[in-house]
Amino acid sequence: MQLYQRDAIAEAVTLDHDALAAVEAGFAALGRGEAVQPPILSMAMEEFGSEVDVKTAHIRDASRFAIKVSTGAFDNPKRGLPSLNGLMMVFAAETGLVEAVLFDEGYLTMVRTALAGAIAAKHLSRENSRRVAVIGAGEQAEQQVKALRLVRDIDTLDVWARRREAAEAYAERMRAAGLSVNVHDSVNQACTEADIIVTTTPAREPLLFAQDLPEGVHVTAMGSDSPDKRELDDEVLIRADAFVADTRAQSEGNGELKAFAGKETPFKVHELGKAIAEGQRLRLTDATITVCDLTGTGVQDTAIAAFALERLSAG
Repeated sequence: MQLYQRDAIAEAVTLDHDALAAVEAGFAALGRGEAVQPPILSMAMEEFGSEVDVKTAHIRDASRFAIKVSTGAFDNPKRGLPSLNGLMMVFAAETGLVEAVLFDEGYLTMVRTALAGAIAAKHLSRENSRRVAVIGAGEQAEQQVKALRLVRDIDTLDVWARRREAAEAYAERMRAAGLSVNVHDSVNQACTEADIIVTTTPAREPLLFAQDLPEGVHVTAMGSDSPDKRELDDEVLIRADAFVADTRAQSEGNGELKAFAGKETPFKVHELGKAIAEGQRLRLTDATITVCDLTGTGVQDTAIAAFALERLSAG
């Protein structure tokens, strides 16, 4: 059994095309029905303002599977500690033996989450998309854009965040990466000329509304990953010409479909893995509006963990 620390993992695994292909293959396997993926195990410790999620999946015929334990303690920044942490355990699928523990402190979750956004944009946004509206200014606001640049020639960002100083600091970081960045006073202003909108917040009330969507835009919503979070107003989903979830069940429990859970939706719900596996063409014209809700799946964790272990073993 091997134990790998974050520094070694971060050196071996970056936001690159090989990592993107590994996560995309995991989505496709899920879409073909070739993955076993149980529901998320979640536990909140309300008196401490902390939580833990456990995710796993097995991809048929894959020699390894992973179990990811992800923790969140949202008062940690006041303590000088990161708010997110965790590790991934990698097992041999046939024997059940532990092959490795990847003590990544949440790094691989960050990577696979960013790559999932890029995969959604690859299949759902206009190919000539260059301008991105980013709602939020945290780690994923930065990483989502880095991953997007693997699949689209992004050159301009428009950003809005609840704290103006956070948005300005984000803008400086992204300008250093060679992008033109505009900071806005409202979500609506940030979205006016967007080809792609990415929402990356822990919001508990909708931030994005139907009137904020320009013609032909693609929206990736990745902040809502628990029952008490919400970024999109219901009318955003209804207005979309194509609504896509990583999995419908997770979106109904943790994501943007919560308001429609157990009900017949006034729109068709597609799943990202199936769209990839079947080559579904959900963007019919340049005017098509697409929305993808990403809640984070166990198959992503198994895919990125197996990819990381291969790179670490080879090194």
